[in-house]
Amino acid sequence: MNITNRTIAVLGANGRMGDAAARAFKAAGWQVRAVTRTGKSNISGIECFAADAMIEADLVRATEGCAFIFNGLNPIYTDWAGKVMPMSRNVMAAALRNRAIHLYPGNVYNFGTVLPETLTEDTPQAGDHRKAALRIEAEALFARMAREEGVQTIILRAGDFFGGKGRGSWFDLAIASKFAGGKVVYPGPRTIVHAWSYLPDLARSFVALAEEAGSLASFERFHFPGHNATGQELHAAVERAAGRKLKSAGFPWPVIRIGALFVPMWREILIMRYLWLRPHRLTGTRLQSVIGSVPHTPLDEAVFAALGELDLRPRKASTRQGVLPTLAA
Repeated sequence: MNITNRTIAVLGANGRMGDAAARAFKAAGWQVRAVTRTGKSNISGIECFAADAMIEADLVRATEGCAFIFNGLNPIYTDWAGKVMPMSRNVMAAALRNRAIHLYPGNVYNFGTVLPETLTEDTPQAGDHRKAALRIEAEALFARMAREEGVQTIILRAGDFFGGKGRGSWFDLAIASKFAGGKVVYPGPRTIVHAWSYLPDLARSFVALAEEAGSLASFERFHFPGHNATGQELHAAVERAAGRKLKSAGFPWPVIRIGALFVPMWREILIMRYLWLRPHRLTGTRLQSVIGSVPHTPLDEAVFAALGELDLRPRKASTRQGVLPTLAA
């Protein structure tokens, strides 16, 4: 479908997800407005606007004239209780006032600690921990606004991020944290499948969904298949990117457990440990039915690029060990 008003305000455009989305929409020829606390962006050639997402009037002004709002707002874990819902209500107020379509990156928290191995759009949600409950509450707000006020929301749910600009994901804080020392850190059993999403692919999928917004219902949920990989498969991909063998290292959960008694952020991280103990994968059948071919960078290529973004790209990658020649260039 041809969208005539290709204007989008990207909230949290300096964050990892927001940055990737802004770049993807810009590359697709959209007019992008980066909405950040500072009014600045690292992306050249786009409009910038300063706004505080905790102030409704700020978001209303920042999104005025835009047909779409990409919701890349993601407060730090320790601020979720006080910010997730106020920010969500403010985004809805801005979308309602400006008649904008709301794009929202969801995650697997909604399924709680009892999540089954295969996650579809119809999998029951369980708010059995604080973050799950908040995510469910936010999405319930979006659904209610769609039903009662006609504010369209399109949710694309994905696994753990890797790739793109910036730091702050499990990939860089754990998996690649000891890469320079010849080790791959993994937070759980290496035989369990874990859902990952390569950010550039996820961002391009949002562009494709936005292009189809006119044919979608007022409230839609899709799953991004990404890379459903075991720890062993991810370790092997990192080795192929490095062109050498790497040792395995565990995550210091006992230290985190003790520190959680004193450090709030560690307490929040500990809550999410279950995602490394329970196998889970996302299916993208419904997404594919709407946008056709789902953007998908092969795992080896995505891992190689992600290490490069972290300034950990190996000096020389060996094609003999499985790295594609195009990646070593």
